[in-house]
Amino acid sequence: MRALWTAATGMKAQQFNIDTIANNLSNVNTTSYKAQRAEFKDLLYTTLRRDNRIEEAGPVNIQVGHGVMLSATRKDFTKGSFIETNGTYDLAIDGDGFFSVMLPNGEIRYTRDGSFKLSVDYDEAMLVTSEGYIVLDEDDNEIYIESGITDINIDERGYITGLDEDGEVVEIGRLKIVKFQNPAGLLSEGANLYSQTLASGEEIPIDAEEMDMRIMQGYLETSNVKIVDEMVKMISAQRAYEISSKAIQTSDEMMQLVNNLKR
Repeated sequence: MRALWTAATGMKAQQFNIDTIANNLSNVNTTSYKAQRAEFKDLLYTTLRRDNRIEEAGPVNIQVGHGVMLSATRKDFTKGSFIETNGTYDLAIDGDGFFSVMLPNGEIRYTRDGSFKLSVDYDEAMLVTSEGYIVLDEDDNEIYIESGITDINIDERGYITGLDEDGEVVEIGRLKIVKFQNPAGLLSEGANLYSQTLASGEEIPIDAEEMDMRIMQGYLETSNVKIVDEMVKMISAQRAYEISSKAIQTSDEMMQLVNNLKR
């Protein structure tokens, strides 16, 4: 009976949907986390009659589907709200864009999590992420802050300045901010990091004069997960799962009835 396997695909699809929703809810307090949603499409159809004959053609075809399958998981890159931390190296991007960081193996990754730290080495300190990955400047170099530099300021365009021991303004560098033609095509790698793919396209560095976003010092971007919306989606997915299981149960009862027929 086709209904058994069709309903089973529905249960598998809703199980994945629940997994996606659970991941969103578990990251509701993760800095700069972007909510993910599952997208589905129908499976192949069996055509019992195709009415494309020239003579005596009927108005419609006779087809029956085979269920549902996962087609994609899509990230929602709408920005979350901002919380004030007053941290010198806590940064948030108000608009589209990503910070660029370098892994220990030299590969480049991208993040919107601006909770940066200083990694001290003798008389210099390097700007890094919470995992120790190097934050890059617009020339793809490390950002060093020498000993004795105080009153670090990061303006809306990403320029980093400070005051030396004589009270003179010292230019340290500028953060590298990039965009992507299709940010939904980025590959999530965990730890709030993304890597570019063929689907996302190559990075597009943003010059200071062309910035249509701003860097906010002393703020962090919160998750854009809406708890109420996710709970409604969870209830809907649970009901759809129950309906698919009911279809399997009904198909089983019909097969049982057929098996019990007597001549």
